[in-house]
Order: sequence, then structure tokens, then C-alpha cells
Amino acid sequence: MSRPAPPRSVRLRRSVLSVPAINRRALHKIADLDCDAVIFDLEDSVAPEKKAEARENLRAFFSSLPTSKEEAGKERIIRINTLSSGFGAEDLELVLALQPDAVLLPKVDEPQDVTVVSDRLGEADAPESLRIWGMIETPRGVLNAAAIAEAGRTPGSRLDCLTVGLNDLRKETGVLPQPGRAYLVPWLMQVILAVSAYGLDAIDSVFNDFKDVETFDAECAKGRAMGFAGKMLIHPNQIEAANRHFGPHEAALAEAEAIIAAFADPAAAGLNVVNLGGRMVERLHLVQAERLVHKARLISERLRPSTSSG
Repeated sequence: MSRPAPPRSVRLRRSVLSVPAINRRALHKIADLDCDAVIFDLEDSVAPEKKAEARENLRAFFSSLPTSKEEAGKERIIRINTLSSGFGAEDLELVLALQPDAVLLPKVDEPQDVTVVSDRLGEADAPESLRIWGMIETPRGVLNAAAIAEAGRTPGSRLDCLTVGLNDLRKETGVLPQPGRAYLVPWLMQVILAVSAYGLDAIDSVFNDFKDVETFDAECAKGRAMGFAGKMLIHPNQIEAANRHFGPHEAALAEAEAIIAAFADPAAAGLNVVNLGGRMVERLHLVQAERLVHKARLISERLRPSTSSG
């Protein structure tokens, strides 16, 4: 008999903005943005000769942040270079010093890419709150997505989330960038199946043309329909659409509250199925409803961006 997937952590990950760590101006604008999470990028967006400067930028930036992550209101993720690149070891030392919410591993090809970093964090006595995200952006990564997600549920692993990187995947496969991503959908859904089987989140890939609002809006809607928790972004102008599409919709929230109320009725005690307006609703739908309502509560309670930063 198969075991159910472990429960996912309930985090707001509708809008995940990637910010080059070399760009000080962009770093200091983050406080005023209504994104749920920020990826501080030390990898692709930073030239090799600028890696050290980018690390120092992050060190200075983190020293100016609120000491409470709850006060900051955004999940903080640092994307490092691969450990084999010559830059990754120093990046990981910086992660241990700054202790963000997570470290994002690029080009995860196999489970060992995650377990090696999990072991290093454990050996350094990093707090359990320092989690791991993995970028699935190579053919091997897609093929091994289930094994990578499964490894995230082994003892000591810190894997919370997989993020899809389609730019590298297109480059390695020759698939052309087309609206609708028809030839990429099977690979995207393979990642969704992997995270769903092992209780992780998946974040949809970036959309490169931030001025094409209409196509981006359609891609967000499709990503939400596929089952992604949110979207990785390259520009602040994309935040509003991502929050809107990946957040709880009004009708879905009303239905979730009705499901919770139906199971809270004393008459439903001990029942696995209840009648809700002529539709049979199972207790598994109650779990989904509670997650949705909790996310809506997190959105309403989250501190709004400060208007005092320059």
C-alpha cells in the first residue's frame, strides 16, 4: 500500500522575484515590493569577475535587514553557483553566515546534488529552518525529478521546493520559445508529479519579456492550472499578475470555507464524506480547503512593503 505524500509546508510562494546580487540598486528596492519571496542570485546574472563583489553586496544587504524574518515578510533564498564551478564553496560559506530561509541549487541533475549540500549544512550545524530549493533546468534534471524529490524526504534532507528553469532547458534541447509552451508542458507536468508525490512545492519558470503583459498573464493562468505554487519573476512589473493568478481566488476561497464549515458541523463527526449542496465532498478536500484558507490568512496578515526605504 502506497504511503501518502508528507504534508507540504504552507508558505506564500506566488511571486518569487530573482534579483542579481551584483545590482545594489535592485537590492535596496526589495523592501517596497509585494512579492512573496526573493531569490538573491549569485549565479547566471553575475559575471565571473564580479562574484566576490556580489557576495559582499549580499553580506552588507543582509546586515541591514530586520532581524526577524517574520518582520521582513518575504522568504529569502540565495542562489549559489554549482559546487564544481569554483565559486560554489564560497557561496555556500556565505549562506551559512547569512542564514537565509533557503539556498537554491542550480542545475540539479540527480539526488546527490541535494544530499551533498544537505550533508554540508548539517555538518556546519545550520539551523533546520535553512532549507534547500533545487533548479530543474537540464534534461537529466527533468528525467530524475521524481528521484530528486524523493531524496528530499530522506532523513536530514532539507529540500522544500523545485523551481523550473526553462531557458537552460530550451538551450540544451533545442525547443523553441513559443507562447503556450506546448512542447514543454509534458516536462513541466513531470516536475509537478514529482513534487506532488513527495509533498514539495514547484515554482514555474521565468517569462523573459516583462513588457509582454498579455502573454505573461496567460502563462501565469496556465501555470496555476498545471499545479505550480507560484512563478519565478525577473521584473517587479510581473509581481501583481503572479500574486493574482497564484493566490486564492474569491470563489475557491468561499468554497473552501463552506467545506470547512460542513465538516465542523457536529453531524459530520466521524464522517469521511459530506453532502455539500448536492455534491459529495471527501475529507481529503477538507485538507485542501484548510491549506487554501491558511494561505489567504497569510496574505492578509503579511506586512505590506515599507514606504520609507529609498
